[in-house]
Amino acid sequence: MKRKLISGGSPYEDIVGFSRAVRVGRYITIGGTAPLDSDGNTVGVGDVSIQTKQCLETIKIALENAGSSLNDVVRTRMLLTNIEDWKAAAEVRASYFKTIKPVDTIMQVSRFINPDWLIEIEVDAIVAS
Repeated sequence: MKRKLISGGSPYEDIVGFSRAVRVGRYITIGGTAPLDSDGNTVGVGDVSIQTKQCLETIKIALENAGSSLNDVVRTRMLLTNIEDWKAAAEVRASYFKTIKPVDTIMQVSRFINPDWLIEIEVDAIVAS
């Protein structure tokens, strides 16, 4: 099967050696997506809701660039530096997935490579074709 690499333009892609998303056949996986704008700047410092929205918007664009959409998402993972933020992050997530209802895991991590990041989100999708 053909492997398609999708860049998101993150300054970390070349440093770490990763793609925003990888599509193989009908399967798309998107790794830890940080709250970065298109210039690589952190958005919503101190606000998990704004950061969650930024992560999901970046994911939405990556899915579209992979020939998919949020409707094809089957799993999300929300990684938070403070588990007490789960409700605020979940409310934003629900605004994107309320009717799609993919499975989800919410977990706390000790930190990210940038201490201003409160959340990263991962997504798996299977394109219905």
